[in-house]
Amino acid sequence: MHDIRWIRDNADAFDAALKRRGLEALSSSLIGLDETRRAAILAAEQALARRNAASKEIGEAKKAKDNARADTLMAEVGELKTRLPELEADSKAASEALDRRLAEIPNLPFPAPDVPDGADEHGNVEHHHFGAKPSYGFKPLPHFDLGETLGDMDFETAAKLSGARFVVLKKGLARLERALGQFMLDVHAGEHGYTEVNPPLLVRDEAMFGTAQLPKFEEDQFWVMREGARLGLIPTAEVSLTNLVRESIVDEKELPLRFTALTPCFRAEAGAAGRDTRGMIRQHQFNKVELVSVTTPETSKDEHERMLSCAEEVLRRLGLHYRVMTLCAGDMGFASQKTYDIEVWMPGQGEGGMYREISSCSICGEFQARRMNARYRGSDGKPRFVHTLNGSGTAVGRALIAVMETYQQQDGSIAVPDVLQPYMGGLKTIEKGN
Repeated sequence: MHDIRWIRDNADAFDAALKRRGLEALSSSLIGLDETRRAAILAAEQALARRNAASKEIGEAKKAKDNARADTLMAEVGELKTRLPELEADSKAASEALDRRLAEIPNLPFPAPDVPDGADEHGNVEHHHFGAKPSYGFKPLPHFDLGETLGDMDFETAAKLSGARFVVLKKGLARLERALGQFMLDVHAGEHGYTEVNPPLLVRDEAMFGTAQLPKFEEDQFWVMREGARLGLIPTAEVSLTNLVRESIVDEKELPLRFTALTPCFRAEAGAAGRDTRGMIRQHQFNKVELVSVTTPETSKDEHERMLSCAEEVLRRLGLHYRVMTLCAGDMGFASQKTYDIEVWMPGQGEGGMYREISSCSICGEFQARRMNARYRGSDGKPRFVHTLNGSGTAVGRALIAVMETYQQQDGSIAVPDVLQPYMGGLKTIEKGN
């Protein structure tokens, strides 16, 4: 959510940043809406002030026995009482129109070179990478072929239960996915200082609005109805975790707040028709470990780098090759000022393997905080908006895919990474039947 006062004072900078996002200039239309809002508020305030003043004058006129003036003033007060609801409705409508328009506009990117220019993923820039692509003495298979051959990955039964983009995992692969999630939580909560949270999976519209899933991405969410009201299934634990500080003022001494959660996530994938229809890459339901930080404006950039490092540590310990990409202005998420994508190497994808996103670590500045009215109070006693950050630490399902494809053996079995073996009861290899 943007500050209309800042837009009024920095119209050219606002439009220039929108252009980097691939959007047209909007400052003029927004300022026009704000002028309408301010005029409507002024008209309502002036009418209310005049009604109050006229009511006082009626008493004075009656005291002076000036009945003619008293009658005139009473008629004026009556007219103002009739007009006031309409003026207040106009003021409310004008404010809502401006708020709706502001809510539809994405966050502004950091200036280059923090965020490179570009229209889509082709403008993203590699920041660094870890490890090297593994080599095999055989052609590596995609995860769905490996999983179905093992008998532990069943898309056909899932389709009977729920339709496309669902999967049933069993035996070794079900245990491996659980192990991955627990391992990630232990790293982030046990070593990186994140507070583990078990948050609600169903949230109100206000929570979805706070993290900017609404209004733009309404069709990408799953909704359930209860007693005439709806609740949304979280597309990411970012929604629940970030909203923990909504409508509150936190003492600066408590910051940074760092939260992590392992939850199911639900996405309708309305805009992904025909993409990744085979396998587990793009599912309606998947598990993810989320990282959320709430901090001050002065420390948020350093917190962003720290969050990226925490997410990377998971992949490093798993021995997975990956690269970190700085997303260009045109490819960032709606609420982001700057985003790092971690792309893990999946040897069985495409022809000869490919990189696939497994984590996005984003700094949102005060964009979400304004939508949630989340603030902190510093030593001067003045409340200010917090800065929020979020990242995947990481997507468990995609980590499962990466482990399966990276650690596959020629006979179709899957070697279990060393760091996961304690979570697997010492099991070193997933084979058919175990």
